[in-house]
Amino acid sequence: MCDTCGCMVTDGNRHLIEAGNKADDKAANGSAIEVLSHLLDENDHIAAHNREHFDGHQVLVINLMSSPGSGKTSLLEVTIQQLKEQYRIAVIEGDLETENDAARIREHGVPAVQITTGTACHLDAHLVHRAVHQLNLDDIDILFIENVGNLVCPASFDLGQHYNVTLLSSTEGDDKPAKYPVIFRAADVVLITKSDLLEVLGDFSPQQAQSHLRNLANPAPMLTLSSRSGAGLETWLDWLHQAREQQQSRVKTGVSRKPAIQAERITA
Repeated sequence: MCDTCGCMVTDGNRHLIEAGNKADDKAANGSAIEVLSHLLDENDHIAAHNREHFDGHQVLVINLMSSPGSGKTSLLEVTIQQLKEQYRIAVIEGDLETENDAARIREHGVPAVQITTGTACHLDAHLVHRAVHQLNLDDIDILFIENVGNLVCPASFDLGQHYNVTLLSSTEGDDKPAKYPVIFRAADVVLITKSDLLEVLGDFSPQQAQSHLRNLANPAPMLTLSSRSGAGLETWLDWLHQAREQQQSRVKTGVSRKPAIQAERITA
């Protein structure tokens, strides 16, 4: 996340750096750090509004993060197939271009809103806020947000979700938690996906991946599953049931929940 590649700026927050606003004034004074901090502060403000809105409608919101191709959409498809008779589910999809993933989700009979970010490598609270206005939250029990495939920037933006789920495919290295610590520190649960390939590949150790996660002082559960074969899926579904029940209990007492570990912030 930086002021050179432009990944901080999305179509959702671009208005904050246009002429005549606070961030633009700071930019004119030559303080890039102040501009970035301002954008993050504004993001957190909208995220808090989103979360309050979700809680008011008793919607559980889960943010899925991973590298491209780890199986987020496939996981959503099989999850919807298993749970759509019990819960009303909706999905917000994030990609740089195309509506391919949203179209896949809609084929399963649930609403899906596609966010195309253009050049932005992550979703932010402003983009999610816009997308939510295309959904009827009164008709939703669980809202999944499939973030843009990226192991860096998505972890730095609160969207208003209640939980972060980070996927780690068996086709990736088991040292990913060590290489990309921010997104794995932010995880409330880590899913090792494509477990049906573990025997074929032979060089991915779930135990080693968990060791790297624990070295980050993150006690989050690490679950191993395969969307293709269904192996391990029940444990993931059980986790979702518990998360939903806990969300309902919190709402009754007026308590909300942010993801367990918040991302690192910019300092001067």
